[in-house]
Amino acid sequence: MQLLAIAYPELTKKDFSLIESFRKENDRMFTIVRPHFTFVFPVEKIAIPDLIHEMDILLESEKAISFSIRCATLSKDDFNDYYHCFLVPDEGYSHMVKLHDRLYSRILKEELRMDINYLPHIGVGNSKDPHQCKRMVDDWNAKDFEINGTISYLNIIKYENGSIEKIESFQLK
Repeated sequence: MQLLAIAYPELTKKDFSLIESFRKENDRMFTIVRPHFTFVFPVEKIAIPDLIHEMDILLESEKAISFSIRCATLSKDDFNDYYHCFLVPDEGYSHMVKLHDRLYSRILKEELRMDINYLPHIGVGNSKDPHQCKRMVDDWNAKDFEINGTISYLNIIKYENGSIEKIESFQLK
């Protein structure tokens, strides 16, 4: 069992449909999880009550994050042979990075992978073929698009046996 902290962004119906239609064709995680930003990556050594308590403390005064996405990027997965097509925010980026860093400042400190740069993103496609992922990125970036949204909640989820379960949700102010 792995625990994560993710945010399902609030999007317009049109933007959500745009992302989901692309993900349906290109994202192997499509049937497992909705479009999201990951703030705490899989951890196994922290107990659920301890993580809930930690989030209560750290998120008590956190504000909702507005964001705008206008580009896609290619990223090599650090954990396996996949490449990814990520939608990365232009606006809201620094707020997401600061929240991520804050969440790893106390009991999660030892879980932080110092060898991996944190890049806030919504994953929309993946493949073991880097050229296929590059085509996905190029398809997005050939369009003049803008996806605006808000992160109002952070969720602790449990990932086990290929499925997720929401454990707790925290509202951002």
